[in-house]
Amino acid sequence: MAAHVSPWLAEALGAETTAPPAPPLHGDLETDVAIVGAGYTGLSAALALRGAGMRVAVLEREIAGFGASGRNAGHLTPTIGKDLPTLTRMYGRERVQGLVRLVETAIAHVEGLIERHAIDCRYEPVGNVIAAVHPRQHASIDRAAAAARAHGIPGEVLEPDAMERRGLPRAFTRGYLEPHGGILHPGRYVRGLRAAALAAGAVLHEATPVRAVEDGPPPVVHAAGGRVRARHVVLATNAFTPELGRLRSSVLRLQVQLFRTAPLTPAQRRAVGWPGREGIYTAHEILESYRLTDDDRIVGGSKAVRYGFRGRALPDTDAGVARLLETTFAARFPELRDVAITEHWGGPIAMSLDFLPVVGRRGAVVHAIGYAGHGLALASYAGEMIADLLLERDGPGRSLWSRWSVPLPPEPLRWLAARALTGIFSAMDRRVDRVATPRR
Repeated sequence: MAAHVSPWLAEALGAETTAPPAPPLHGDLETDVAIVGAGYTGLSAALALRGAGMRVAVLEREIAGFGASGRNAGHLTPTIGKDLPTLTRMYGRERVQGLVRLVETAIAHVEGLIERHAIDCRYEPVGNVIAAVHPRQHASIDRAAAAARAHGIPGEVLEPDAMERRGLPRAFTRGYLEPHGGILHPGRYVRGLRAAALAAGAVLHEATPVRAVEDGPPPVVHAAGGRVRARHVVLATNAFTPELGRLRSSVLRLQVQLFRTAPLTPAQRRAVGWPGREGIYTAHEILESYRLTDDDRIVGGSKAVRYGFRGRALPDTDAGVARLLETTFAARFPELRDVAITEHWGGPIAMSLDFLPVVGRRGAVVHAIGYAGHGLALASYAGEMIADLLLERDGPGRSLWSRWSVPLPPEPLRWLAARALTGIFSAMDRRVDRVATPRR
């Protein structure tokens, strides 16, 4: 196992008393479906396909939840694509209505998984707030609210007095409350999915790097220590998919970073307010996210993304990004100037040009990747979409797999485009941050 797991996953592993690591693959194996990757997508696919009576083997390079599934901030939101106004301009009202139904179904699916499998992931169905830090961002709030109303999504614009009544942190001047969803402990959640998949009869091999996938027929997965012959292969490898020589023109591998504070004292907790414990993410072009944990720490991050030429792997954390996150946290929470930031961590995400997940089938190989940093709901529902594809059923995921995806440009144009876009978005955000003032 690689050395660095996120604090979320370290806590989840520390709480496990009866979950030894799954053995690496040794020798050859035959099964109905071989799944590469044991995060939300792979484990949810294992559950769905076992429910359909298929034999399933899951191969994981590290341990279940090692990647983005165990590293994200734990916001369960109805976010799909960049935002609803942009999606509507790109795809039209009818297709976006299908995407909205998909993500609402996905949120309910996550809540059902948590209840059905008794996953102790500290889920709080408190919703999330899209928040502005300056009146310049209020128009974004209005556009988000108008698009939600047009598509029948529940929500509430929070004017400054409503923000005050809810006791939301004073750095945020106006907001839009998304009541569906909330916050959870992603490490405990993904490990709960692991336990559920094993209980359902899925075979799991951890510490089993996959070297290549041979299309077949039948397809063969070549891994360190052995091979798996299967009727179908599922790529649940998200940002790591291009390393297998697959879908290189479909997703961009980007690096994001998070932090966590020490637990707040009772006095600090009173000073910051936030009694409803809603998740918060900002209306910036490159958003900031903040949420409270069950032991009253603040987890925050994003704000900056990094791209390595040709999608190469970057270090999990960057000192410059860490300084930016700490400076931004101090600006957003001046009442917590004495609170220490105890950890920084990060990892890769995958993003397509239209910010939508890339779901589809090529022969016997099915894929679901590219959640653009908003994968908790959709990656958890990906198992149902994968089962629909393999069993040739219709389903809510059709709005994803039936669309045409714009291919990414080749290098060095890809690197130049990533640098240009992140530079433009960062400059726009800095202009807002320079004039940001708290609610009076």
